[in-house]
Amino acid sequence: MHVEDRMELRFHEGAQSAGTHENLSAIRQDGPYLWIAGDETATIERLTSRDGVYDDQRTFDLADFVDLPAGRDAEADIEGLARTDGWLWAVGSHSLKRRRLKPGHSADKARRRLATVLREENRFVLVRLPLRDGVPVRADGRRRAAVLSGDDNLADMLSGDPHLAPFLKLPGKDNGLDIEGIAARPDEHGDRLYVGLRGPVLRGWAVLLEIRPATHPRDPSRLRLAEPYRTHFLDLDGLGVRDLCPYGDDLLILTGPSMDLDGPVRVVRWRNGSTGGVVAATDLETVTELPYGRGEDHPEGLAVLDDGRLIVVYDSPSPERRTAAGVYADLIRLD
Repeated sequence: MHVEDRMELRFHEGAQSAGTHENLSAIRQDGPYLWIAGDETATIERLTSRDGVYDDQRTFDLADFVDLPAGRDAEADIEGLARTDGWLWAVGSHSLKRRRLKPGHSADKARRRLATVLREENRFVLVRLPLRDGVPVRADGRRRAAVLSGDDNLADMLSGDPHLAPFLKLPGKDNGLDIEGIAARPDEHGDRLYVGLRGPVLRGWAVLLEIRPATHPRDPSRLRLAEPYRTHFLDLDGLGVRDLCPYGDDLLILTGPSMDLDGPVRVVRWRNGSTGGVVAATDLETVTELPYGRGEDHPEGLAVLDDGRLIVVYDSPSPERRTAAGVYADLIRLD
């Protein structure tokens, strides 16, 4: 299995100036549209297939549809997108972050920054948006945009979890809690979501949460969990989850290091992903190894296109991946 071709994703000048095309973290197809999110904004983007490229970018601010806990301008660090019939889901990383070191910092300043851990509330959101004619709306009849956030956010729900609670105070890049993928499966009770964790990785085992969000009975603009969450532990050879994508009855899992490392990066297939709990390596199939660079070209999002090919987008694209109007995504033929 190897990269078969490339597809250009074109962005408008404002998005290019903001660096949106350089920070792609999530992707999902919706007929002629490609939904994309970056991890430096509180927006989602929609591109349209046209003459062999994805073009005609439209930007949608999440704050136009739901109340964000930190307001419109603070980034939401959207790391996963999922789509079911008539709905679009977006999830933030739910991670803490440690201050970065920058060239020129004195030793004392570097020490202070490494000791500073920040919590940004817009990262702790799960958003559900109704779609009408390929456009997210606040309301469509009885269907309402809604958010899980604030005191009800997913991270705080794990405060009593025997496996994950010890990692809630750690930044995501320190093997703390870090959501980086979401996949949805509809059934007669609504949408069941799989939420993939880049971290923590527990003695080499990656973690997925299985949740069923539903509209809050007292506030249609809010979500709550309709049933207790479940945890699944997968032997991904020490790697964490970078994205998830449904593939028939299976789940495709984009895997990569939990820490601030470049690779390795693989796509793994979990057959009949609704079963499990503790999933051994023998129950997982490596679909393909993905290319990655040193400090660049980090695979962050994947989706299956209508023609059966897998599309992969990259954070921190290399010069060879950049175009005059955007970036190239990779296309991979699935057997």
